[in-house]
Amino acid sequence: MARWNTGTVTFSRFGLLLDVDGPVASPVTRSVPAGIIADLVELATAGWPVIFNTGRSDAFIREQVMAPMIAAGLPADTTVHAICEKGAVWFSFTGSGPDEPQVDSALALPGNYADAVRQLVAAKYSGHMFYDETKRAMVSVEQHVDVANADYLAEQQQFDADALALMEKFDLGVCRLEHHAPDSDDSIDYRIDPTIISTDIEALGVGKDLGARRALSLLESAGTEIPHIWRTVGDSRTDYAMADELHALGYDVAHVDVRPADGVPAKPYPVLTAGDRIHEDAGGAYFARWASMAAGRATGDDGVS
Repeated sequence: MARWNTGTVTFSRFGLLLDVDGPVASPVTRSVPAGIIADLVELATAGWPVIFNTGRSDAFIREQVMAPMIAAGLPADTTVHAICEKGAVWFSFTGSGPDEPQVDSALALPGNYADAVRQLVAAKYSGHMFYDETKRAMVSVEQHVDVANADYLAEQQQFDADALALMEKFDLGVCRLEHHAPDSDDSIDYRIDPTIISTDIEALGVGKDLGARRALSLLESAGTEIPHIWRTVGDSRTDYAMADELHALGYDVAHVDVRPADGVPAKPYPVLTAGDRIHEDAGGAYFARWASMAAGRATGDDGVS
């Protein structure tokens, strides 16, 4: 296993499994700060596996993450992986550009339902949100950047109810993510997952745990040595599934929660936070710390005070 010696502490490289909205991209501007891009390039170039595990589309990752990383000097022989739409879509890229995205068609929502949601947004909700045309498998709507988040969240509740009613109209089994109703005959195939800036409607098979398994598979397929030590980073309770999965598979993992005010659950692995910092400010603090560790500029553990 590759190791870096900082002078006083010798440590293995970490595998990084990163949610994008929140810890990497600002949920306000939907863009990635230049400092985070530079640190991620430094980490990938140093040999730390950098893998994005996001509900975002491959188009979003190419535009907001990949293109800036290439512009910041990502080498042509350094590979970064992106698992999109919570495991339903994935691709890899280097400093030379991206591979073709792969899609698990079994996890795609029916096209007639997607069309109905598109029409619903246009008819009732276009002032607060837009239909994400870049998604290949799930159906997503997202808050307009120029709309106040409180106004969007109030409107989101009614949209989610309408989306659920459409599911019933199309005879598709569905549940709200935070309210799993008993369903002994397994007729529920989809779920509605609201976030602070969007609503995803997705197959039950997708999730950050699926993304974690795909991450390991991508590293194995690429012939990359899989680290034993991992750091997962996210801003919601569903992001803990990344660390849950890696822990269950026997890896040494800690999870960085960049929005701990939502409540930190009890876990059998360490949960790290960044004090009062949240979202990309908290994520950026950890990326900077890890980049310093990878380059030998910092010693000790990866805590951020």
